[in-house]
Amino acid sequence: MSVDFKPDLVALDIDGTLLNPDTDTISDAVKAAVRRAVDSGAQLVLATGRTFLGTAPVLDELGLTSGFALCSNGSVLVDVARREPVSVASFDATPVLRALQEHLPGAIFAAEDVGVGNLVSAPFDPDKLHGPQRITPVDELTTHPVPRLIAEWTAHDPAELAETLAGVQLPNCTISVDTYEPWVTVVPEGLSKGAALEKLRTELGIAAGCTFAAGDGTNDFEMLSWAARGVAMGQAPLDLRATADDTIGTVAEDGLAVELNRLFA
Repeated sequence: MSVDFKPDLVALDIDGTLLNPDTDTISDAVKAAVRRAVDSGAQLVLATGRTFLGTAPVLDELGLTSGFALCSNGSVLVDVARREPVSVASFDATPVLRALQEHLPGAIFAAEDVGVGNLVSAPFDPDKLHGPQRITPVDELTTHPVPRLIAEWTAHDPAELAETLAGVQLPNCTISVDTYEPWVTVVPEGLSKGAALEKLRTELGIAAGCTFAAGDGTNDFEMLSWAARGVAMGQAPLDLRATADDTIGTVAEDGLAVELNRLFA
């Protein structure tokens, strides 16, 4: 990578990259660095597992008024200026829901209703599942195609969840296990942050060699591999750091701010 590399497309994860999960805040240093990248002409894309409703407050906090956000691990493309989804990929999640019920006894589920909230089999922590929740019989959660299905295996930890699902083949979907919570996120088959970013990059006419991405979670593998320069946060799992082009400081150390200020010096 050239020492004068300045990306034209900057893709950033939210939780654990922009936002510190321990404090639930974005530091002033990170906000300023993001603004610097945007003012330098970079196309900024927030790429997150969050829903559109969970992403909108972050767009506001960063002062973003243009560009795009890829929500729900790439299932929902949001036009930031219009503050509305412009593309939604959905799938029949019923077979996956049934399989997860079998492998994760006691799990609770949430099916995204884009821009409205979530249908839930039982209440989720509102600080983690953003937007209104509507209690719905579990068999009715996936009556219609959905862009995202969440399973929370309450009273378990992410490592146990990952171990339980290791080797399990779930039909017609892509799954990821959260780094911080005992959540599995399910989206349509073939979708990921990386796949959605490649489609957007092509549509925007940005060269593949002019892309940058930063993330910290298991749903960031494809995104970091996709980018010409993909960096892992310092607190990211070891396997993500091992596959990234570089490891930067932790979110608590404002690692993203340091990296963006270096790129857009």
